[in-house]
Amino acid sequence: MPLEFKRLADRTLYALQLALEQNDLEVAELLGHALEKALTRMSGGRDFVERRDFDAEYAAAMQGLSDLRARL
Repeated sequence: MPLEFKRLADRTLYALQLALEQNDLEVAELLGHALEKALTRMSGGRDFVERRDFDAEYAAAMQGLSDLRARL
């Protein structure tokens, strides 16, 4: 992910990925929750269309969080 982040969710995802790399479950849990909030808040109502495409990165990070939970 490039270091030029435009949205809070981008920065939160990057921080979550770092926490997972460092096996920091406590911080990763908090960041996972924060990422979910950042992605769902202000979703724009019935005509809203999400234009960002980082589903694969998001899914990988959430799977990494699940894997870390299972290991620790």
